Amino acid sequence: MIVAIDGPAGAGKSTVARAVAHALGFTYLDTGALYRTVALAALEKGVDPGDGRALGDLAAATAIEPSGDRVLMGARDVTERIREADVTELVSVISAHPEVRGALLRLQQKAAGSGDIVIEGRDIGTAVAPGAPVKIFLTASPVERAKRRAAQLGLPLDDATLKELTEDLVERDLADATRPSSPLTKAPDATEVDTTDMSRDAVVEAIVARARAAGAGIGR
Repeated sequence: MIVAIDGPAGAGKSTVARAVAHALGFTYLDTGALYRTVALAALEKGVDPGDGRALGDLAAATAIEPSGDRVLMGARDVTERIREADVTELVSVISAHPEVRGALLRLQQKAAGSGDIVIEGRDIGTAVAPGAPVKIFLTASPVERAKRRAAQLGLPLDDATLKELTEDLVERDLADATRPSSPLTKAPDATEVDTTDMSRDAVVEAIVARARAAGAGIGR
């Protein structure tokens, strides 16, 4: 059983997907962490972010191992490092390259075939696991997503901060939606869930109910 959760940055995918996986007793995979790890590797090795071929080779050669809520690059735990600002600024550029997406697609599909799993990202229901029986597209208003991002980063909720974060998210949305390889888009058979005015628990409960219905009582 695969539960595919897609959506733009700041929609709450990671928080929701972790909770859904816990409720169902499934494995959890944050595909964004894979791209962030490649971005970190590119920074550390000095690979040109515009060189798709070199980045694709780097992605294929980098030992990336998601392990629960942790991410390993080789034997090194990079869970916190890949969330830092320099990696965040680069990840959209890195992830736009077809060569990178192709290299990581194989890793994601291998994980998808390993058993019951909740996978979250931006192209899970369209490219990674188009046959997933449960597909969710999480969204929220840009302002609400900016508030969540500010809280995540420990930033003040003043007008200037929210304006900057909102603009950054809208720019990221455009980059993700217009990239030539596996753009961010809602799968035709996905259920859209607008989380703007919903609590995390309500979102999780709705997705768990859909998964249990699709899986004939799994996780009970």
